[in-house]
Amino acid sequence: MPESRNRKKVAYTPPPAKAEPKPNPKWWAPVMVGLMVFGLVWVVVTYILSARYPVPGIGNWNLAIGFAIMLAGFTMTMRWR
Repeated sequence: MPESRNRKKVAYTPPPAKAEPKPNPKWWAPVMVGLMVFGLVWVVVTYILSARYPVPGIGNWNLAIGFAIMLAGFTMTMRWR
């Protein structure tokens, strides 16, 4: 039976080291918490004042605005290190 030719083996190269993620800027956590608190206050004010404020004339859309502000804060938590 014929023998196969031996291939030259490439020298082992270890995989490159993974770069460590950079820390967040100092303003990240205060803005994140601030958005969540501000959105909560917006929703509470909307409920207490029967959707007349914080923006008069848009009614229950004030709830959507408050929840969108809170959602922005919660979205920031995914990138927080």
